[in-house]
Amino acid sequence: MNFALILFIALAATGAIWLLDALFLKRRRAAGAKEPMLVEYAKSFFPVIFIVFALRSFLVEPFKIPSGSMMPTLLIGDFILVNKYTYGIRLPVLNKKIVQLNDPERGDVMVFRYPDDPGLDYIKRVIGVPGDTVEYHDKRLTVNGQPVPTSQNGTYSYVGGGLSYITAMVYDEKLGQASHAMMVEPGRPSVDPRQVMSFPNRENCSYNADGEGFACTVPAGHYFMMGDNRDQSNDSRYWGFVPDENIVGKAFYIWMNFDDFGRIGTTIR
Repeated sequence: MNFALILFIALAATGAIWLLDALFLKRRRAAGAKEPMLVEYAKSFFPVIFIVFALRSFLVEPFKIPSGSMMPTLLIGDFILVNKYTYGIRLPVLNKKIVQLNDPERGDVMVFRYPDDPGLDYIKRVIGVPGDTVEYHDKRLTVNGQPVPTSQNGTYSYVGGGLSYITAMVYDEKLGQASHAMMVEPGRPSVDPRQVMSFPNRENCSYNADGEGFACTVPAGHYFMMGDNRDQSNDSRYWGFVPDENIVGKAFYIWMNFDDFGRIGTTIR
């Protein structure tokens, strides 16, 4: 569901009714006559819809985390806020950038429109920026020939799909200026070649037949994304690069989780 489009239609409809009444209909009503209910509702709702539309389009937009692909950073049920202007100001609905500000950096947690179905919003971590060569072999990440620093930090257990109990190894990984937690499951392949789709710039990637690794060179204007729950994430390994025009914004804050109030106020890094 394109909520931005729904808001825009509601904004245009209520604004048009209000304007039509102010310019034409009001003059035809008898003095002291009550406004039609439709006009009254339009005048009441228009300012509210306008404020919500402006906030969601240019400042912050709320999202709910639906899956475990970003665990342990983000959990199912986390309600997060996404900064809409960090990567530039975009036209609402069209998502066309009109003011360039900052570019995504390695390590950012970014919301974007899924390239294969722009009606879906995905959230992953930026691993590679334009021009980078990203390699992932035996669960070790390398960017431009430099191994990404990692240090083990315990284990994380949770109930996965099919009510299976999963225990993963947790690592602190440093991409860019800040470190973050990610996790892998021993014994699982780095990538499943059977699930790799055909995608634009597929020739920029090569995959090991045994599933123990891949290498991709990020084309201009695109980004390579991976989930922090590396073995439970459907990401750029399988469906390719995220074009700049699909970017929604940078996730920065957890404002609610009804299952764990202690997560409220957590900064996303």
